[in-house]
Amino acid sequence: MTNTPKSWHRSHMAHRIAAAMLWLGMLLGGIATTARAQEADAGEMVKAALQAIQMIDQNKIGTLWAGATPAARKRVTEADFKAQVGKARTPLGAPVKRSWIGVGRQTVADADAELAGDYVSVEFESSFGSKPEAKVRELVTFHLDADRAWRFSGYVIR
Repeated sequence: MTNTPKSWHRSHMAHRIAAAMLWLGMLLGGIATTARAQEADAGEMVKAALQAIQMIDQNKIGTLWAGATPAARKRVTEADFKAQVGKARTPLGAPVKRSWIGVGRQTVADADAELAGDYVSVEFESSFGSKPEAKVRELVTFHLDADRAWRFSGYVIR
């Protein structure tokens, strides 16, 4: 297992939270656990992240939004979510290759209780049909909600 460096998480936390609010997604059933971020099963989180990205690949963007965490749905409308994901993904074409490269864990203190808490991010290196030789990073983030279930909370392409 590869961990993303903690310094990356600190320096990009504000960006990640803001970006995650634009790219929020689905509730993934079957990933309920009482684990803290540091104890989350990396293999299960990678599987869940891949499921989320595959739903985006299949253009099930509305379904993703409908299952988003309450904090996500409060901060971005379904129409905005669809538009943002479409704007980022459509020009790339179909996925050609995707490999996970890291799992990062973080506990975030925030005055907004919906945003505070434990996060796990899974990063993939991907290539797409429009430029198969170019490498793109996809970051999928999960939040441990108040009911102690891990739920998808963000998707960012870099």
